[in-house]
Amino acid sequence: MTMFWIMSAVMAAAAGLLVLAGARRGVAAGDLVTPAAASAELAELDRLKARGLLDEAGWVAARAEAGRRILSSRRVAAPVAAGPGDRHWVLGGLVAAAAGTAGLYMLVGAPGLPDQGFERRVDEWMTRLDTLQPPQVAAVVARIVEQRPNDHQALTMLGAARFEAGDPLAAASAFRRAIALRPDDAQSWARLGESLVRANGGKVDGDAEAAFRRALEHDPDQLGARYFLGEAALARGDTAAARELWTPLIAALAPGDPRRAELMSRLPPAGGAG
Repeated sequence: MTMFWIMSAVMAAAAGLLVLAGARRGVAAGDLVTPAAASAELAELDRLKARGLLDEAGWVAARAEAGRRILSSRRVAAPVAAGPGDRHWVLGGLVAAAAGTAGLYMLVGAPGLPDQGFERRVDEWMTRLDTLQPPQVAAVVARIVEQRPNDHQALTMLGAARFEAGDPLAAASAFRRAIALRPDDAQSWARLGESLVRANGGKVDGDAEAAFRRALEHDPDQLGARYFLGEAALARGDTAAARELWTPLIAALAPGDPRRAELMSRLPPAGGAG
């Protein structure tokens, strides 16, 4: 807490010095182009044209651009000089802002509360698992994986928690570790593919497609893998493969399920072009 107040004071002092320095110097006029510099620039363009280094079109364009820049620079306002008493007003405003900020923090903050490191927060989260948000759940499960790095179930839980927390790349890493322990785990292969799809903005790339195919090799009933492989097939224009992949998925959905109708509508009629 002491370090917090020291850093706050240093930052406030630094900001005050910058503002006071600016008030003392006044507002800069900007990068003005003097008449002499403008004439020299235009003359240089004429020399380049005369030497054949600029053609007519290039010379006209360069002179037009130089003219626009010169006119723009002349529209910049003249420097504003700070008055003798302005610095006192600026300093008073800085002091008032700092005092108001400190007062507001004392009123609504908890200045006496000691800092709580991340590890201590994880300790607290482990005592109230049913109230945690997905990122907090992921942190808790990561703690368990640290203690049991070869626990296949813990790794799959970590992958699922990271996926729900919106970190698909970290989820994919956890599922890969789970697969290394149990290569025949079809569900982890499927979840790895889903994580890669989300990390790739919804596109089924080669790595994700390979993961989904491994999932189906170990368990043909992995319907999620079938769905994404069908998406990849349709993206390639292979409607026959998509139909083969999606037929078991469509059959598993209830007749009134809107997802069933949506999948069927995306497939051409049986016997059509594929």
